[in-house]
Amino acid sequence: MSLPPLASGPQGPTGDLRPLLDTVLDALHTGTRARGGPLPAGGPAAVAARIDHALGDVLPAEGDPHALRTLVHALAEGAADPAHPLCAAHLHCPPLAVATAADLAASALNPSLDSWDQAPAASALEARVTRALARETGLTDALVTTGGTESNQLALLLARERHGPQLRLVHGANAHHSLPRAAWLLGLPAPLAVPTPTGTLDPTALHHALTDLTGPVLVAATAGTTDAGLIDPLPDIAGLAGTHRARLHIDAAYGGPLLFSDRHRHRLTGLDTAHTITLDLHKLGWQPAAAGLLAVRDPTDLTALHHPTDYLNADDDTHAGLPDLLTRSPRTTRRPDILKIAVTLRTLGRTGLAALVDQVCAHAQTLADLIHDHPALDLYDRPTLTTVLFRPTGATDDTVAALRRRLLTEGHAVLGRARLDGRLWLKTTLLNPHTHPRDLTTLLTLASEGPTPA
Repeated sequence: MSLPPLASGPQGPTGDLRPLLDTVLDALHTGTRARGGPLPAGGPAAVAARIDHALGDVLPAEGDPHALRTLVHALAEGAADPAHPLCAAHLHCPPLAVATAADLAASALNPSLDSWDQAPAASALEARVTRALARETGLTDALVTTGGTESNQLALLLARERHGPQLRLVHGANAHHSLPRAAWLLGLPAPLAVPTPTGTLDPTALHHALTDLTGPVLVAATAGTTDAGLIDPLPDIAGLAGTHRARLHIDAAYGGPLLFSDRHRHRLTGLDTAHTITLDLHKLGWQPAAAGLLAVRDPTDLTALHHPTDYLNADDDTHAGLPDLLTRSPRTTRRPDILKIAVTLRTLGRTGLAALVDQVCAHAQTLADLIHDHPALDLYDRPTLTTVLFRPTGATDDTVAALRRRLLTEGHAVLGRARLDGRLWLKTTLLNPHTHPRDLTTLLTLASEGPTPA
């Protein structure tokens, strides 16, 4: 029995990998055509049945040489495709082709960023690119993470190690759920959630909250809320944090890439006042997941992550000049997610990235105009980023929820949901720069139709 080929090696990957890539691309194409829309029709039971049929015995006695084609086809047929213009529910972007190609190289070479001798070039690349991105935010250094949740948890961890276990998190009611969850995971005191009646953190309410607190405090602001894409008043919050001697974290997982755009970066004024900043380039950055970052103002905060273990970062090795990669993450094995980010930055440049940001923000304004002029739809508010909320005029919350589920089950459109002002809204998060105005019109037509006849 011959051994299966490897993805790389001294002879290079071309001979063994190229035919498999052709198989994958063909299966992606046929699976997408079989799906025919933004997501598979039939709902969870139908999708699970198709997967069961394609998978068969998970671990058969004898292997199936066609398994790659069969399962990639099944995955594509059953996918919610973020590159489809009617798939617009979540902060789930269509990845750029060049970033996806770079990710293939990372998978084939499989560097592991837990010691320099497993990832010589990748560790050097990560050091250069993370610091460059941190400087874009006005800070000094950055760690690569799996996304906003890990970045927020790391921000609280670094703050706790700097200020002690009695650190109190203060955040708006609009904050991402990962922030209070991180406080719980880290054993911090119960966080204080400040009401956000307008959708953003109110400086007056924050001032009153901080005035009543004693002990160390971490204030968390948001630049791009998950529900409505709103940005807290960052300069005001930064001023209050300074007045009350509180540490400041800004969760810019969604809105951070506005920094690339001359047209929109003013919305992030005050971002550079933070001690830590969450960024997430698999949202408004068009990267395959995962592509998160945590930027830090003071690099000495990162010493809290230092953990010696002789086989990875022995003292004599680090004294001899080998980088200590365990100070760059609480994870051990890490893939080189920085490669796809670096390739994207170099390929598109600031101008190309700005064009993408500007395009999707313009799509959101166009959609808001269409909703405003539609006789059967209500617009929540003008969009700040790329999120637009709306609902059928006069509909109940139950009707809105049922409409969304019907579109999902029929495979016609992927819309999200958000509860604001005591009402349930349909949510579109426009991250596809190739979306056309006629796609937006189609989306609204589907969302304003009555129930499908029996």
